[in-house]
Amino acid sequence: MMMIKLWMVTCLQLAELFVSSVVHLIYGFYIFSTAVAGDVSQKLSDYLFKSNVGGETDQSQSNVEGLPPIVLVHGIFGFGKGRLGGLSYFGGAEKKDERVLVPDLGSLTSIYDRARELFYYLKGGRVDFGEEHSEACGHSRFGRDYGKGQYPEWDEDHPIHFVGHSAGAQVIRLLQQMLADKAFEGFEETNENWVLSVTSLSGAFNGTTRTYLDGMRTDDRISMKPICLLQICRIGVIMYDWLDISWLKNYYNFGFDHFNISWKRTGVRGLVDCLVGNSGPFATGDWILPDLTIQGSTSLNSNLQTFPSTYYFSYATKRTRRMMGMTVPSGVLGIHPMLFLRVFQMSQWRFPQDVSPPYKGYRDEEWQENDGAMNTISMTHPRLPVEHPSRFIRSDSECQTLQPGIWYYKIVEADHITFIVNRERAGVQFDLIYDSIFQRCRKHVFRKIPQTLPNQSPRCPSSPR
Repeated sequence: MMMIKLWMVTCLQLAELFVSSVVHLIYGFYIFSTAVAGDVSQKLSDYLFKSNVGGETDQSQSNVEGLPPIVLVHGIFGFGKGRLGGLSYFGGAEKKDERVLVPDLGSLTSIYDRARELFYYLKGGRVDFGEEHSEACGHSRFGRDYGKGQYPEWDEDHPIHFVGHSAGAQVIRLLQQMLADKAFEGFEETNENWVLSVTSLSGAFNGTTRTYLDGMRTDDRISMKPICLLQICRIGVIMYDWLDISWLKNYYNFGFDHFNISWKRTGVRGLVDCLVGNSGPFATGDWILPDLTIQGSTSLNSNLQTFPSTYYFSYATKRTRRMMGMTVPSGVLGIHPMLFLRVFQMSQWRFPQDVSPPYKGYRDEEWQENDGAMNTISMTHPRLPVEHPSRFIRSDSECQTLQPGIWYYKIVEADHITFIVNRERAGVQFDLIYDSIFQRCRKHVFRKIPQTLPNQSPRCPSSPR
């Protein structure tokens, strides 16, 4: 009887793995083909209809020169401007403001590596991952050269607004801590005030139980189960980077170039070492998933502060509801097909009883509300290992008088990818969210005097409203 039960459980797990793999592959192919189709269409349009872009460029440039940039930081499997052709990770939201930057960071690299890369993308120079970290994780110390950078004047007098989706929110927090700690060699003048505001969209502040469903071990934040979705992902990423097809990697890159996995450098021996787990990011744990476990996020948060001069805002998303004492998906049509199964699984999640809970006071019920990728409790504000100052709001209008050093958070009915890639899917809600974010950055968040917006006369100094 026991053997039959075990066999049935194994069959169900394999069936679930098969379905999850197929759904994710189909969605990945859909995104890739959409990007290719968009590129082909754009090139045909450019060829057939030579558009006349007149003399507005110089005027527009002069209008935005005094504005601090708003930097949109993508999440896991994400991409920035220049990748996947003309496809926008943020669904074209960057067009809503005159000065928005969308960096392309490693889509699967660790929070640490991405924070380092983000600094040099903005300030300029060759990415320096740090000698100690690079040796411990088995990769090159130096990465891509960003030349003069996208915002070389960045400093305390020229701070930046950051908006992060999913894991991008933690990248921003770690970057701000690195600035406070003066962690960039040759840039000893950095401090936390280089960051004016942080806005999180479905931010991965305290980890997610989905990492365990996808294959991370609950008793070890670095290792994966032998058969799981993440193992399939691991093999695919290793093969992609080892084959090193230049045009394909220019189109989309997982960000592991500093690990030198390419066949040109390692040969077949290097491929085998990566696949069996002797080398590479998956062997050392220097990739994104360990940072997204509850234990990994708690460890990361133990060194991160909420700073008294920075404004913080968070949109937490959920696609579940309470019904008859249970947490269940809040519908079928409103949840993306790629996420529906995970919404259900996360709403029923129970931490294994034979494993120590991830932190003292952990309760399964608190982690059951979710958006298919992140738990809602994890997205509101940093809670682990110490809860940071926060205030729940119901309407954006409550945020017109903001205090720095406090996480203002709002809970929105949406799944994890409602506000990215496909803006039509979110409908009016897409515009409401991003309009409120950009408006808050431009009108309600400043340290000295409100900035003069394009086509607006300078005003006398006033205090935030």
